[in-house]
Amino acid sequence: MANEPAAACLSVSVCYALPGHVWMRELRLPAGATVADALAASGFAAAFPVVQPWERGVGIFGRATEPQARLADGDRVEIYRGLSFDPKESRRRRAEHRRAKTARNGRIRPAGLL
Repeated sequence: MANEPAAACLSVSVCYALPGHVWMRELRLPAGATVADALAASGFAAAFPVVQPWERGVGIFGRATEPQARLADGDRVEIYRGLSFDPKESRRRRAEHRRAKTARNGRIRPAGLL
C-alpha cells in the first residue's frame, strides 16, 4: 500500500465501545475494501479473541451492514455488543416510577382508589 496513490486508499476507523473505554483503530485500506477486510486489518480478533463481531452485529455509522459491504473513505465501522438490559423493559419501569411518584405527590389518584 505504500506505493499506492492516496486516491486509491480509504481512511476508515474500526471501533468497539466498552463501558468506560472505546477501542479504536484508524486504518488505510485499498479502494474496494470491505467491512470484513477492515475488521481483519484492525487486529480486533487478536485484541478480543472471545468476541464474535457478527454475532451482535457490525455497522457503519449506526446502520447494520454485511461483511461484504464496500467501504467508503471516512467510514466508521462499529462492532456492536450485547445490551445489558432490555430497552423496552427499562422504559416501562421508568414510566411506572414516574406514575408512582406523581401519585405519591397527590396529583393523581392511583388506579383502583376512589
